Amino acid sequence: MEQLMRNFFLFLSKNRALTKLAKRYGLRFGVARFVAGESIKQAVNVIKELNNKGLVVTIDYLGEFVDNEKEANEMADHCVLAVEAIGRERIKSQLSLKMTSMGLDLSEEIVMKNMRKILEAAKKNDVFVTIDMEDYSRCGKTIDIFKKLKTEYDNIGTVIQAYLYRTEKDMDELNQYSPNLRLVKGAYKESPDVAFPVKKDVDNNFKKIIKMHLLNGNYTAVATHDDEMIEYTKQLVEEHNIPFDQFEFQMLYGIREERQLELSQEGYKMRVYVPYGTDWYGYFMRRLAERPANVAFVLKGMVTK
Repeated sequence: MEQLMRNFFLFLSKNRALTKLAKRYGLRFGVARFVAGESIKQAVNVIKELNNKGLVVTIDYLGEFVDNEKEANEMADHCVLAVEAIGRERIKSQLSLKMTSMGLDLSEEIVMKNMRKILEAAKKNDVFVTIDMEDYSRCGKTIDIFKKLKTEYDNIGTVIQAYLYRTEKDMDELNQYSPNLRLVKGAYKESPDVAFPVKKDVDNNFKKIIKMHLLNGNYTAVATHDDEMIEYTKQLVEEHNIPFDQFEFQMLYGIREERQLELSQEGYKMRVYVPYGTDWYGYFMRRLAERPANVAFVLKGMVTK
């Protein structure tokens, strides 16, 4: 039943018609639990609250299915505004973004132009930028773009997904760049031809790449809500005397908030992934796919409205 629900919500997440419809309705039906408002001003207020609790942030201006250059350029301009707000407000935040929102499906020329615009602004404001990973069909292109940009900019990282068979090879190739990587299990529905279909295998590979990246001496963001993975990382760090400034934990805004505070109070860097914007639909559907508890929360919110 849980797998059926996951597949259902992942299927819905790719529906373009529903994506457009959702923009009209705003942050309803429990969405506000996971999305920090529609504007950068609202997001900044949320970030300040999180910073005051000892948490750091990465902010993401939501956007998917960009299919023309004008929209891609507008998305890039929004990212520049977010970077400038981080610098101006002196909040503890990085920036995350998706290559498809920068024009990945249009041309590499458009993506590179937009990414350089953002990274230049980020360099001026001392903001780190992470390229989010999307589905398998875009994985290779995203990594190739990251490699090119990493030769030009230091303030850039990307994401590696544990559920893909190709991951270990990708990490071997990326190691020469001493990359800052966010390690995740993976949130898209993929074929068993390219991804581990069994959770146990995904978990084992996740542990493997956490250890691999940390022992390579690279900065590691362990993005998980899974206590088993958190405890594994803690034990690994202690066993190998890895300094606390070489890694951090990351969780999503609105999920396991008490655990986030606990980790921060234990002395670990705890970064919260904070999305905002009107194009929330695809992101929200993937959050519902990940945890049945999220679905129950939303249904409760709809009933009590």
